[in-house]
Amino acid sequence: MWAYLFLKNQSPEDSLYCFASLLQLNITRRPSFSLINLQATMYPNQSYPSAGLPPAMGVPSAFQMQQGPHLWSTGLCDCTTDCWSCCMTCFCPCITFGQIAEIVDQGATSCGSSGALYVFLGIICCHWIYSCFYRSKMRTQFRLAERPCCDCLVHCLCERCALCQEYRELQRRGFDMAIGWHANMARRAQGTVVPPVVQVGMMR
Repeated sequence: MWAYLFLKNQSPEDSLYCFASLLQLNITRRPSFSLINLQATMYPNQSYPSAGLPPAMGVPSAFQMQQGPHLWSTGLCDCTTDCWSCCMTCFCPCITFGQIAEIVDQGATSCGSSGALYVFLGIICCHWIYSCFYRSKMRTQFRLAERPCCDCLVHCLCERCALCQEYRELQRRGFDMAIGWHANMARRAQGTVVPPVVQVGMMR
């Protein structure tokens, strides 16, 4: 009302100038919204990562979960990139599988129990079915693509190569495979991030 009375006594040019000034002042006082706040306003039932808070080690964030499947960090036949795990899996695949199962199960099962069951199922040639289940579970946790083919065929035809690939993937996500799940969580709680272990060659 007061603006109308003020503009009524002004010339058309002055009225137009005052109106433009008020409009510009109103625009500059509008609050700015970030992309995350805009998404939270449009989709209140979904969670979005906050700025400055990195996701937990090896665990995909809520924003990453909304994206499509991710590629594996190494290929199925890249066993020579980690000669230690390659040799261990070649001669004692039960140890490699036990360590993988303990990390994927988040400590619910131990390396020894999973490895022993793997050996028992190997007697009746059903060990690849057991390990195939953990590959599918691992892919679901980390949103990994089902490549180069379905999990059943990968473990049925290339059992040891599949175990090596899963072992390397967990290593590159920050897990120390030798110490197990609980020791990894203890190190993380202390603020000590375990770096990925990449061995170039065998030690003589």
